[in-house]
Amino acid sequence: MEQQNEGYYLKLNVALEALIDRWYAWSHLVSPATAVMNIKERHLKIMDSYIRNPKIHAAAVKKPEMLGGPFIDYNGGRVAEIKDLYEDTVQKRTNMLAMYAAVKELNDLLQKEAKGYSLNELYKKVPDILKGYVELFYDLNNQPNFRFFEALLYNSEYYDESTQSIMLQLVESDNDRSFCLSTPRLNDDHLIHLDIPFRNNVIDELFKMKRTPGSYEEIKKLLGIPDDKEELFETFFTKTPPPKHEPYTGDGIRTRYFGHACVLVETKEISILVDPVISYDGYETDIPRYTINDLPETIDYVLITHNHQDHVLLETLLQLRHCMKTLVVPSSSKGSLQDPGLRLMFEKIGFENIIELDDMQTIELDRCTITGMPFIGEHSDLDVRSKLCFHVALHNKFKVLFVADSCNVEPMLYDRIHKTVGDIDVLFLGMECDGAPLSWLYGPLLPEPLPRDQDHSRRLAGCNFEQGYSLLETFSPKNVFVYAMGMEPWLEFISSIKYTDESKPIVESNRLLEKCKELNIDGERLYGEKTIEY
Repeated sequence: MEQQNEGYYLKLNVALEALIDRWYAWSHLVSPATAVMNIKERHLKIMDSYIRNPKIHAAAVKKPEMLGGPFIDYNGGRVAEIKDLYEDTVQKRTNMLAMYAAVKELNDLLQKEAKGYSLNELYKKVPDILKGYVELFYDLNNQPNFRFFEALLYNSEYYDESTQSIMLQLVESDNDRSFCLSTPRLNDDHLIHLDIPFRNNVIDELFKMKRTPGSYEEIKKLLGIPDDKEELFETFFTKTPPPKHEPYTGDGIRTRYFGHACVLVETKEISILVDPVISYDGYETDIPRYTINDLPETIDYVLITHNHQDHVLLETLLQLRHCMKTLVVPSSSKGSLQDPGLRLMFEKIGFENIIELDDMQTIELDRCTITGMPFIGEHSDLDVRSKLCFHVALHNKFKVLFVADSCNVEPMLYDRIHKTVGDIDVLFLGMECDGAPLSWLYGPLLPEPLPRDQDHSRRLAGCNFEQGYSLLETFSPKNVFVYAMGMEPWLEFISSIKYTDESKPIVESNRLLEKCKELNIDGERLYGEKTIEY
């Protein structure tokens, strides 16, 4: 590469993976309490299984029905490296494993000794490493439990930024990455691993260069690129500027679908991006899609609907952090193990200007209001409160409702909401109505595994036909867009979803779209990209 200071752009297909202990980072790995449980009950168990039976893993990952299962995708090889990672994790995470044991001990203590009488004396029996980090309580059914003081955990040894790193690579196709929750990221010739914590603003400086040219030498120095990776790092840059983004300047409203649950709403005054999950650009593909270059240079509001890894995608959010003005997240239940706080997490990893919304709270802006609405179901009947639908009203008349994965199990809820917000113009409705069982995501947090029949009855599922149709009857939308299905191939490494024509979400959403035709409602199941102007 020419040794010039300025004029280099980061290629549009350079990807960042945020990692913790070399595993793909998501909110439950950042928050200390949930990280403890996932390290012990997910990471170490998966690695131990692979070390013992690598051929079983190699066979499983080749079966479509096993996608998303606890199987490492290294074709049965690299066992010694996985063993090294296992041993390194055990050594470096001694304190976390001790905390895991203490959480189990505390739960057992409460189940055995909290019989409805005052809990004051039990504080003396709380394991030492948890003292000062938990509060004991009864619920109104006289069942004992505990909650964490999560902010204190973030200020303790249990939040360790030295375990955070980033991995850079060129993405050459839509599905060349292994499922993120099951395969740790080992060293490879085409990857660059850097020990950089997520809050470090060098990440912002790097990804600004996808649009604004900068100095190759300066960014190389800031990142601390090793000598043996410099030749690869050079291939991440180009002198050719990306296509120029044309901002929306119309008098109306433009809505763009970017894939999965990611939607951009724009007027000439404001831009709102919901659940950012952005595909990469710069390689051959048959599926049209919008990419980071189709976003405005400044995003006024980023809205997060709920705390699942396909809606809080750190990979995308860290790349956009430098151009986000305000991040809006749902409030949490404040200290519950299954419901870590999003605001706390985002603050710790370097995001600013965060608004935490509760049900039916509104952000009032000039010619725009953003209201958080109750989001029901889809969390396996656990007490998870960090979830919101978003009602966006523009120009004081045009109303869009993003339901995301809310499962309309109680239609009276939305009937009551309708009395406050009225009819809407556009409904974005998630219909991934199969859903994984509770244990797939929340299993590491459970004190004891659930019986299989109970586990499989409590699913991470969105609306089926009847539940979706009920929303149409309630809100009378003019347009209905089925989304958040995880259909796009560039999402497979996150969602592990592959549909056939017989898959329940396809069948159920087809029924809903047929009903839309009967009712003269414009309906469509979104895939790839879509622009709608009003």
